[in-house]
Amino acid sequence: MKPVKKAAEMSVKELASYIDQSVLKPEFTQEEIRRYIQDGIDVGCATVCINPASLPIAKEMCEGTDTKICVVCDFPFGLSTTASKVLQAEEYCSKFPVFELDIVANYGWIRSGMWDEVRADLAAVCDVCHKYGTAVKTIFETDALTLEQILKATEVAIEAGTDFVKTSTGFYTGSANYSPDGKCVGAAPELIEAMLKKADGRCKVKGSGAIRTREHFLQLIDMGIDRMGVGYRSLHTVLGID
Repeated sequence: MKPVKKAAEMSVKELASYIDQSVLKPEFTQEEIRRYIQDGIDVGCATVCINPASLPIAKEMCEGTDTKICVVCDFPFGLSTTASKVLQAEEYCSKFPVFELDIVANYGWIRSGMWDEVRADLAAVCDVCHKYGTAVKTIFETDALTLEQILKATEVAIEAGTDFVKTSTGFYTGSANYSPDGKCVGAAPELIEAMLKKADGRCKVKGSGAIRTREHFLQLIDMGIDRMGVGYRSLHTVLGID
């Protein structure tokens, strides 16, 4: 949804409400996880996006704050069985105050045109999450897909009941199929524009991957994006704070 005022006119708190602070590096120490979660809380991010092993830390730190918990599921490949994904979602949502869950769509299936399987896989996860009041963000590894596949996947995810569609895990290292120069670009403005148009208000859109500059961040807000995943290195840069 397009904001009522320009992003450049927003306060730090207003801008931070668009951010899921990404705390997902597998090599992070416990000290680093705590530091970056605290960064997200201090600036007022909508959520901190964490790996499941960090749920106890996030629960402890986010309690009593305005920053909520977003946990990733079957991340970053999305290649577990549907039954396993359901068990993972049940485990996280039944035991922790999970506000949102980010699930990776099986992009090998997407590339194979296995749309019924993609739909059923996502629907099973959405059903268990919604039982606990947890919103679902469906991640497409967009750099591995064509624009046609991304837009079809958006439609299928909406049919499955997803609350958001999202670009990129940020962990893909191949070349981008839809980018003219073949570079991995994550939340490219032209891709976000296409996904917003396809979603047409039926679900929200989250941009993730390569959001590293304030200019890019503000541009996506003005376009009407609903949420963005921002890494610990770029958080203060996009917010314009030291």
